[in-house]
Amino acid sequence: MNTDLGNYRKSYEKQELLETNVSDNPMELFQKWFHEVDEHYNVGETNAMTISTIGLDGFPKSRVVLLKKYTYEGFIFYTNYESEKGKAISNNPNVCLSFFWPAAERQIIIKGKAEKIAENLSDGYFESRPRGSQLGALVSNQSEVIKNRNVLEEELKTLETKFEGQEIERPKFWGGYIIKPVEIEFWQGRPNRLHDRLRYHLDEDFNWNLDRLSP
Repeated sequence: MNTDLGNYRKSYEKQELLETNVSDNPMELFQKWFHEVDEHYNVGETNAMTISTIGLDGFPKSRVVLLKKYTYEGFIFYTNYESEKGKAISNNPNVCLSFFWPAAERQIIIKGKAEKIAENLSDGYFESRPRGSQLGALVSNQSEVIKNRNVLEEELKTLETKFEGQEIERPKFWGGYIIKPVEIEFWQGRPNRLHDRLRYHLDEDFNWNLDRLSP
């Protein structure tokens, strides 16, 4: 196989990103961009983000998860703590998040440290999930090898019967992480590949400093 993609080109011309138009706090700029993309561009799931971890085998691995909440403190998502990503985070909490919104010609890259959130917060979110999603969390030994899909379907039927008419409690192996950022880079596509890149980084006094990076 030899497929040449050298002629794939796109001109980025929609917007600009200037120091005079941004907040001193990157979380405020994140909120502004998120709302703009969510309201004005048809991107499907605006909250879809890629999380990269360093696996127990020493290799980086990236996969898409869904952002469920963000605050000045950081970015929250939920998963199985015993999954491949959960084990990777337990071994090395340094992770990278990224959002790519091609319709807006924007990208955000976030370096941060992952921590489990309080159990009562995970309980509250789990209770808000559709019942099917609650059962799905119980069914899946995430990242483990299984014989076939029938294994999942049969386990789901068993649990549907077991919990019929009952509330489903959050399993202890499932819950939320918050990624507390130490660096956030905002990328805005510009013509001639001279893109705008503004990077915020947290100093020792917990103040955000802003730099412009060459594209």
